[in-house]
Parts: sequence; structure tokens; C-alpha cells
Amino acid sequence: MTDSIESRLKEDRRFVPPDEFQKRAHVTSHAEYTAMYRRSLDEPEAFWREHTQDLVFDKTWDRFHAWKLPHATFFEGAKLNASVSCLDRHLDGPRRTKAAIVFEGEPGDTRTLTYFELHREVVRLTAHLADLGVKAGDRVTIYMGMVPEAIVAMLACARLGATHSVVFGGFSAEALRDRINDCQAKVLLTQDAAWRRGSVVPLKQMADKALEECPTIEKVVVYRRVGDARAHVTMKEGRDVWWEDLMGRTASAASLELAKKPPAHDAEHPLFVLYTSGSTGKPKGVLHTTAGYLAGVHVTTKFVFDMKDSDLYWCTADIGWVTGHSYIVYGPLSCGAACLVYEGAPNFPDWSRFWQIIEKHGVSILYTAPTAIRAFIRAGDEWVQKADLSSLRLLGSVGEPINPEAWTWYHRVVGGGRCPIVDTWWQTETGSILLTTLPGACYSKPGSTGLPMFGVDIAVVKDKGEDCKANEGGKLVIRRPWPSMARTLFGDDERYKAAYWSQIPDVYFTGDGARRDEDGYFWVVGRIDDVLNVSGHRIGTAEIESALVSHPIVAEAAAVGKPDDLKGQALVVFVTLKNGVTADKNAKDKLAEHIDKEIGKFARPDQIRFTDALPKTRSGKIMRRLLKEVASGATEAKGDTSTLEDLGVLAKLRADED
Repeated sequence: MTDSIESRLKEDRRFVPPDEFQKRAHVTSHAEYTAMYRRSLDEPEAFWREHTQDLVFDKTWDRFHAWKLPHATFFEGAKLNASVSCLDRHLDGPRRTKAAIVFEGEPGDTRTLTYFELHREVVRLTAHLADLGVKAGDRVTIYMGMVPEAIVAMLACARLGATHSVVFGGFSAEALRDRINDCQAKVLLTQDAAWRRGSVVPLKQMADKALEECPTIEKVVVYRRVGDARAHVTMKEGRDVWWEDLMGRTASAASLELAKKPPAHDAEHPLFVLYTSGSTGKPKGVLHTTAGYLAGVHVTTKFVFDMKDSDLYWCTADIGWVTGHSYIVYGPLSCGAACLVYEGAPNFPDWSRFWQIIEKHGVSILYTAPTAIRAFIRAGDEWVQKADLSSLRLLGSVGEPINPEAWTWYHRVVGGGRCPIVDTWWQTETGSILLTTLPGACYSKPGSTGLPMFGVDIAVVKDKGEDCKANEGGKLVIRRPWPSMARTLFGDDERYKAAYWSQIPDVYFTGDGARRDEDGYFWVVGRIDDVLNVSGHRIGTAEIESALVSHPIVAEAAAVGKPDDLKGQALVVFVTLKNGVTADKNAKDKLAEHIDKEIGKFARPDQIRFTDALPKTRSGKIMRRLLKEVASGATEAKGDTSTLEDLGVLAKLRADED
């Protein structure tokens, strides 16, 4: 990066992509981006027809889209198979022998699957799932670690037309049980155990506990990853089968023919259900369909990451989250990308692991979370500087707003001052990236998530829907449907309407606050509602509170977030214990372990604060706004406290030390 650009970055906080990057980019100027964006809004059918030509449609659409609040359909009448667009279409050319997945396990083992090899594995599993009785429209739950077989499982379900529901391997047995039961899954795909920081996470044990209360599960397929006694695997006769044994069988001729020549599914056929936290305590099953979702992730992967055939792309997310679905599996593979998949923790055996992986494999695009970036900053620059990161040409950020200091460090230390950074904003519900800066076309502003993606009519508005002025804070909304949007919440359409379409008439409310500056750049400031973003994980406060009050020693609980330099938001819970229970470290440990069991270790509170009473209104509603202020260290209440029943409760909370 030249001194002049470095000076400009310091002066006005802008980063202009290097000339050489810009010349070779898919979109090379701001004018070109603007023209494409305007066309995507003014001539959407023509735009999407042009940019989905790479996808394999067995039948093209009769009507591009229809909209009846709050429901939309896209590519009506089209027929396609998502697995075919991700795999089969690459087999007749040079991508046949190109790496699709480059895998590194936490213990250091490596594997590479070419597109031909990945296709072969997906076809085999598809046939065997069909022999197990899985058919189009069934739901299949996938509870696995970051291994290639998890991707094989997703694509096999898509090939068959079964709707997959991936559950993050960090979730507890109880959380897995609830998700299986909500979507009424027929088959569970899991593994004996997973590696995490040198220890074994017993996935099959947790799955067995969940399945004690999952009557719809008929078959369980278990991938052998750890393969020794530490996994403590028990196989239930007639229900459980080892992955290797299943794949070693000879599939029926009919199932094999179905797998080799899979059926084309309707554009609106359900592709997957992915559960995300809500504000009521019950996880929401976000439903995405086939054509619109695939179109959205395909186009954004190509343009946001400026994806080239020569790239080795690494998204560090887990496939249990939507980032893994969209930008490890469906987006990159539909573009024919080579994707690195890493199984373990970023700091195992030490903080050099990520950088060693980049040097070892020659990663050219890195897409990670601000939480990870801030952790790397704390660990020290020396870990990064030990590795040769010259293969990197583009960096990305996802999961939460990235603060300017972390952006600048990421750019300077990891990117060597030469790599553009694409900060991205989107949600499980949006399916694909909605805000970013195209790396060869638009300058970046550290801390800003950038400009709208193609087909996205997004705005910052006041409570009644009128536009905010430049740099005026408001609610982030989307004013027209876009192809990759969620269609509903599984089995709960009324909740879908209430959650996203009820606050402001005729628009989708994202739940986030934002402002738009004088250059049109969006600055997303975070959640307005009571869903916290902790280390990139969306955690509903009601889900935490529900878990806490289920413990026999707890009378009441309230969960809030407070700003945290590392996690973005830290989770603080205020707990009132039942009479006779001592508020001590032992009680805190019990409650922390209870959260681990009910939800997962990633949801463990950063602070548990005991209190005799919670601040409430006269009608009995807990005033979480005041608890947020207490958690953040504020010494005085902001705003109206006239409805507070007992001001003494608030004073005592402030006086008490954690």
C-alpha cells in the first residue's frame, strides 16, 4: 500500500483498493457498481436472468416474483436441483479435478476432495438415504462438527429434496432435542465425537440423550471421526448405523438411479430450516427455499469475494450457522470455488494456528468474525508475523459490526496493508449478504458495512417509516422483497409476520439500528430488540432466562448485554434465588453449568449477579433497560424511571459489587 493511500486512510478513514486489484476485479469501478445496482432494482428480472445463467435450471421461470405482504415467491415455475448447480455442472470441464474442499483437522490431518470426488460421495449418500426411506419433503437433522461429511450430508439432502436442519455441534442435548422435535425430523446424521482444543466433544452421547424424547427419528447415521474409546459410543440396534457401513453397502438400483439423475425441485421447494434465537425463548426455524436462496448466495459469492478459479477461499464459520450454509457450501460451491474447511479452534495448539493454515495451504481469501479478530489482537502481533501471509489478496468480516480499530489492525497486520476488506451485514433471515463494499469498485470505511447489494432496497427509517436524514440514527429496514429472503418460520407463520413485518407497515424490520452517512454508506450499530450478538452468536435473552428459571434454586432471572471489546456484547444475568439458597460461588457454578446443559457452552454468561429483587414497573414488567445500564457501569439512570415500582432496588444493584 502506498504512503499516499496510507495517509488518506488516516485522514478520512477510507481505503481505496490497489490499482492492480481493481483492474482484475469482477466489478472495477463505483460507476459500474452503481449501474448494476440500479438495474437490479429497475429491471430485476433481466438482472437476475443474466446473473443466474451459471445455475442449472431444468425449467426456467414463468414469473420472476410475486409479493403479497408478508410473503414473496421468486422464479415461479422454475425447476432445479441445488446439488446439481453446486456439483454436477462442474464435472464436464477443468473443475472436475479441481479441489472443492481442502480439509484440515484439528489434530493436523488433511484431506482434499475434488469436485468429482465430492460429487461421488454425495451421490452415494443420497442413494443410501433414499434406501433408509428419506424422500423429498422429509426433514433430516445434521448434528456434526466441521468435517467434509457434514457438507456431503447437506448436499445429499438437497439432492434428494429432503429439507435439512443443521444444528451447531456446540448445542446441548436439550437444544438438539427441541430443534429435532420442532421440525419433526425423520433421520439424524451425527458423528461419534468432534475435536475441540485437543479434547473430545461427545456428539453421539449428546444425541442419544436428545433422542430419548424425539419420537419422529427413525434412523441415526454416525460418522466415525475420533474413533477410539474416548467417544464412548453406544449404537442402538435397528436405529443406528455407522456411516462407513452404510456407505459400504450396495444401494438399490432405484435409489442409485435417483441419486445419479436427481429430480428437479420447484423453485419454492424448502431447502433448509435453520434455527436462530428469538426474543420469546423458543428458537425460530427460519425456512429458506431453493431457487431464490441459491441465486442470492451465488451472486454475492461471486461479486463480494471477487471469486476466481485460482482462489483458495476460507470462511472460518461453522456450518451450524447460516454463514456456513451460505458461504462455505451453497455460494462457493455453486461458483466452483476451492474451499478450505478447518475443524478446530483458532488458538489450538497456540495462537499461530490460523496463520499457519493460511501459509501451509496458500489461502487467498479469508472471511472471519470481528470477535476472532479482537482475540488475535489481544494475543499479539508476533503470532501473525511468524507466518507468510503473502498469498492473501482479500479479507472479509462477518457476524457483527467491526470496530474501526479492529478493522485497521486486520488490514495492516493480517493483510499487510494491501488487501481490501469486505465487511458484510446480513442475517439468517436474509440468506445472503445485503450490505458490503465490492472490493474492486468501492472504497471502504473502517467500521461501516458499506453499500446495498444487488436487488436490495434498504433504508434507515424512523418509527413510522419515514426516512432518516444523513447520519441520523434509526431502524434498518428493507422495503421490497429480495430473492434469498426467508419465506416463513417453520410451522409458525404468525410468528414470522409478528417478528419481521409488524413494527413498520409494509417493510421488513431487521431488528438492527443503523445510520446512513452523507456518502450513502451504512453504519450498523447492533440489535434494537432483546437478541444479543455474543461472539457472533445470536442469543435470545428470553432463551437464557427460560433456562435459568428452570433450575430449582432460581426464582427470577433477567439477561442483558453490555459492550465488550472482545465479544462485541458480553452476557450479564441478574438472578434472584429462592428462599434459603445461599448466593455464593457454588450457586454461580451450578447455574453456569445449567446453561451449558440447556443451551450450550457458547451461551455461558460472562457475569452472574445475584440480587434480592429486580427493577420492575408497577405492572410487574422487568425494566431491562435499567439493568443494561447497571451492567455497563452507569451510575445514573437515563430516561424515565417514573414507572419503576421501587427505586431502592436500582440503588442496591448499583451499590452491590459482583
